[in-house]
Amino acid sequence: MKEHTEQSGFLFEKVNYKILLIGIAVIALGFILMAGGGSDDPNVFNEEIFNFRRIRLAPTTVLIGFGITIWSILKNPKKLENESIRKSDN
Repeated sequence: MKEHTEQSGFLFEKVNYKILLIGIAVIALGFILMAGGGSDDPNVFNEEIFNFRRIRLAPTTVLIGFGITIWSILKNPKKLENESIRKSDN
């Protein structure tokens, strides 16, 4: 009979976790850029809420962070190593 051994370990490689943390940091930076621009007095409207940083830069930064995070999940370093070994054998 064959023994069933379970391999315990992490789901991703170390590189994937580093890229994931970078993506989360970029998302956090985007939300930090979005913050502010409010007014202390509710009767006074502050135009700064519609500036470039809050309308264009911050949402783009968040989307880039989500892209980096998705890429870190889909990245498979073992597949890349196998392809490079096959190319070197030919």
